[in-house]
Formats: sequence, structure tokens, C-alpha cells
Amino acid sequence: MSNFLFYQYSYGSDNYGVLVHDPLSSKTACIDVGDANKALNELKNQNLKLDEIWITHHHGDHTEGLLKLKQETGAFVYGPKQISQLINGLDKELTQGDEFTFSDQKVKVIHTPGHTTDMINFYLPNQNTLFSGDTLFALGCGRIFEGNPLMMWESLQKLMALPEETIIYCSHEYTLANAYFSISVDPTNQELKDRIKIIEGLRNKGLPTIPTKLGLELKTNPFLRVSNLEIRKNLNMIKETDSEVFEKIRLLKDNF
Repeated sequence: MSNFLFYQYSYGSDNYGVLVHDPLSSKTACIDVGDANKALNELKNQNLKLDEIWITHHHGDHTEGLLKLKQETGAFVYGPKQISQLINGLDKELTQGDEFTFSDQKVKVIHTPGHTTDMINFYLPNQNTLFSGDTLFALGCGRIFEGNPLMMWESLQKLMALPEETIIYCSHEYTLANAYFSISVDPTNQELKDRIKIIEGLRNKGLPTIPTKLGLELKTNPFLRVSNLEIRKNLNMIKETDSEVFEKIRLLKDNF
């Protein structure tokens, strides 16, 4: 079994794209295409030929370059089953429970509605790697545009059930802002305090904070810690349901 290589590159104000490459088969996939030129430049820099494009959801900062990149490379495009908005250029629509093979390895599709209703995440179990799109961020989660809080919480629970060693590539560099919010609702969390210092150091050097790991998020990301007693005390929500606490935290973040 081959160990894949992952090439993360930035585009726009805070977006990340990722190239997934198998050195054994020379197959390459690109996760989301908000900027075709940036994707093409990264392919050129790494001397790679593109075979597939994996789209997480319909927002323009993930799809604007799709048709150009497909035309330039002839790549086969996987993306979400249409629910809220058509994505032009998809060759295969996917939803919860679907699987496909990339370079002889399984890719599992997890439907994670909330940010959008069509959002899907791509999970590579043999690589311990998840591409979470705008569902789960380092110390955050996606803003809820098309779904509702319960829907988003149920989506996050799907991701929380993955192995703790899962490496997570999300689509935005929001970590520092998320960190300052996180400490406001979880002020006694020492691991979070320590993590903020590391994040500040990385960002001061212009370095990415992504990828992250699920185990670290479970210990420090308040959106995954709604059952935590200290957070509930801080919010005066001892007896509320997990989804109610999640909804409160999301509302607080929206207005932070």
C-alpha cells in the first residue's frame, strides 16, 4: 500500500486547495478548485499530471476554476449530489455512503450538510486523511448558510466518530480567529491555551496551521466539546441538549 503525498497550496484571501498524489501509480487528484491558475501552477511546480477533481460543495470559492481546470487537464470530476445548487462539470455525483477508488485505495464519501445542504467530505481510511471542506475547521466549524444547527451538529458527529489520528485538511485558514473565539467559551482549557501560542507562532511566520488532527480538535475545538461541563457552566447551559449547546456556541461565533 502506497503512502500518498499531499501538496497544500493557498488561493484567494484564505482558501486552501490540496493535490493528492500516489507516487506508485502517479495518479493525482485536486480537492476543490476556486482558482484554476493556482491549481495549474501547483501541478507544474510538483511536476504532476491531474487525473481527478473532488468537489466538496457548490460555493464559488470551491468551484469557480472547475471548468477551466477540467478543460485544461481532462480530469474526471467527483462532486456532491445536487440538492441546493447545480455544479457544472461534475462527471459523478456522490452522497452519504458512496465510495470510489483512487489509485486502488478506497475513498469514502460523508455527507455533512449544514454549511450547505450538498456538502460532502472525502475520507481516505488507508491514509488516515479527511478532506472536510467547510464542515470542520481547525478550532471551528462552517457557518450555517443552508442547513440548520441540528443538521450541522449531526454532520460533525459523523466526523467525530472517525479515528482520532485522522489528519484533517480543511478549506480555510481561519485558525487564529477561531482560537480567540474558542478561548472565550472554554477559558480554562490548558491544552487550548498552549495551542493558541503555537498557532500565533505559525501565523507570525506566515505558515499554515492546516492540516490538523481529529484528536487535537476533540480536545480543543469547542464545537466538538458541547458535552464538556466547564463549557456548559460558562454558558449557563448545564441541562440543555448537546445540539442546543452547539447552537448557542455557533450563534456566539457568528456574533464574535
